[in-house]
Amino acid sequence: MDKILIRDLKIFAYHGVNPEEKRDGQHFVFDIDLSVNMTKACYSDDVNDTVSYAKVIKTVKRVVTGEKYDLLEKVAQITADAILEEYPEVFSVDITLKKPEAPVKADFGWVGVRISRER
Repeated sequence: MDKILIRDLKIFAYHGVNPEEKRDGQHFVFDIDLSVNMTKACYSDDVNDTVSYAKVIKTVKRVVTGEKYDLLEKVAQITADAILEEYPEVFSVDITLKKPEAPVKADFGWVGVRISRER
């Protein structure tokens, strides 16, 4: 299956179990893989024959900033749900959601979750 890849999509939002995370916010970073049959677009060279990554990014931003959640798992799930609902051409979606500014007393690059969902 062909893949559309979105890497290091940074979104500022207000998710976390601690009150200050919901008050002050922080950056979240997404890596998203969309499984799509791109054969038609490969020959037509027409954006209408594929899934627009620009539109997917707008969807992700809208969903992630729309409400506040405690868990990264929930944020990843609502993101996957929105993509599968709004883009019927997507067979499956893999999301890695990173939280590089998590309030953990340790030296780390990021913490996060990875989910895979399909129709």
